[in-house]
Amino acid sequence: MPIRAIVYASEVSPAIAQGRLGQSDGKLDAIVDDACRFNRDAGVTGVLLFDGERFLQYLEGPEDGLSVAYSRVLSARSHSALVELQRGRAGYRRLPFWPMRWLPVERAELRSLAHADWTGFKQRSDSDAASATGMDLLRALVEPYAIAA
Repeated sequence: MPIRAIVYASEVSPAIAQGRLGQSDGKLDAIVDDACRFNRDAGVTGVLLFDGERFLQYLEGPEDGLSVAYSRVLSARSHSALVELQRGRAGYRRLPFWPMRWLPVERAELRSLAHADWTGFKQRSDSDAASATGMDLLRALVEPYAIAA
């Protein structure tokens, strides 16, 4: 079964942004817990990065499950001004660790990811930061957490 992926960036709603990284009242945790339950059944995995003002989310899975999960994302009131950065065939799962998890990131890290090259969800084998793709940058941010998973 081919794996497809979607990556997008969006602005966080004021209700989520008002807490320190969304943690003051657990709203972000509740949203991610709900997504986790849904994604597990849909065969979708991914990660939600949060810098206090913006989200960047990477989702991957079978086309039918990914399509339904992404429709939930599009209708969510937890964010606005969604910009799809890439959608298409990923070839294989890059982030099989969690049905969904959110991770805090620095603003500069999220900005770099949002402006990176996501074409084809390619990864480079070299470690040259100047030529790093979106997937390279995402993997570098996520791997320390994945090892602990």
